[in-house]
Amino acid sequence: MYLNRELYLNRESANAVLDRDLDPAALREAFGHVPSGVAALCTLVDGAPQGLVASTFTVGVSLDPPLVMFAVQNVSRTWPLVRAGGRIGVSVLAASQSGVCRQIASKSADRFAGVELTATEPGAVFLNDAGLWLDCSVESEVPAGDHTVVLLRVHGTSVRDNSGDPLIFQGSEFRSLDVPSYV
Repeated sequence: MYLNRELYLNRESANAVLDRDLDPAALREAFGHVPSGVAALCTLVDGAPQGLVASTFTVGVSLDPPLVMFAVQNVSRTWPLVRAGGRIGVSVLAASQSGVCRQIASKSADRFAGVELTATEPGAVFLNDAGLWLDCSVESEVPAGDHTVVLLRVHGTSVRDNSGDPLIFQGSEFRSLDVPSYV
């Protein structure tokens, strides 16, 4: 039952609590309170894997058509290579893959050394121990300040049940969903 009552809004209190410091460090700290999944987005370019890691990956943007999204820095030198590959393998990383995640995100020459990969005929590349594989292509890109929001159309999926908990990025750290046992 809805009662027609006047709402009490404490605007002074809200304004006093809100931090108006929106410099990048303060925003990074504020945004770091929200956990997100971590995905590797990889493709074949001239027969060699190319890829990047996104900690801004979101599934379920749309079911019809099937869309997922992530954000990439405008200064990324890897994104133009991955985009040009055509098909993009999205591997939603497992908690056990934080080391592989750091390796692929690094600027080293061979970021895929020792990483077990699977590739499709159209060129999507997947990390074998990831929790979820999504075969994607770029649907659209939207400028968003110092990043670009990329919508990816999903062409196929594979749930990898043997991977364990997902890798989570929160508070500028990789984490897992491990829940302590109180038995």
